[in-house]
Amino acid sequence: MATLAQLHDRLSNTWQHLAEGWSHLRRRAAHALIRFTPSCQDAAGKSAGTSTVDQALRYAPHWGLLTADVWLEDDAVVVTVEIPGMDKDDFDIRVEDDFLVIRGTKHLRREHKEGHYYRLECAYGAIERAIALPVEVDERQAKARYRHGVLQIRLPRRRPLTPRRVPIQDAGD
Repeated sequence: MATLAQLHDRLSNTWQHLAEGWSHLRRRAAHALIRFTPSCQDAAGKSAGTSTVDQALRYAPHWGLLTADVWLEDDAVVVTVEIPGMDKDDFDIRVEDDFLVIRGTKHLRREHKEGHYYRLECAYGAIERAIALPVEVDERQAKARYRHGVLQIRLPRRRPLTPRRVPIQDAGD
């Protein structure tokens, strides 16, 4: 009987650890989980209609992870986002309020003329990700580069105004 109670305790502990791990993963990935809105256009912007690309997009996942790292340097905020399979012209990057907003479209590129897709695990379509900025930035001086599937945006920190003493004038009795 003691063995059955031990087995029950071990199973309970296993489920508890599994639930904690899943909850931790959900919390960490909550901001990175992005909905891809499939488009009926190919990479050239032409309507795909009932092509095999359009049919493939119907079965492609509509959710994906856009993981980001944000770090502060003395003079800038640097953001990197892993998003392979795009061209630099596919992005629209803006600073809106206190957020870095990255929009774009990841196109399904059909490189083979024959055959059909057996499995699609990558997500395709329009995306948008808003990342909270930890400090005020000078968006006019921002620079971005896209290399090897990693988008890096460097946003210079906005310089605080130099403190200035405000003199008090006489009331002029």
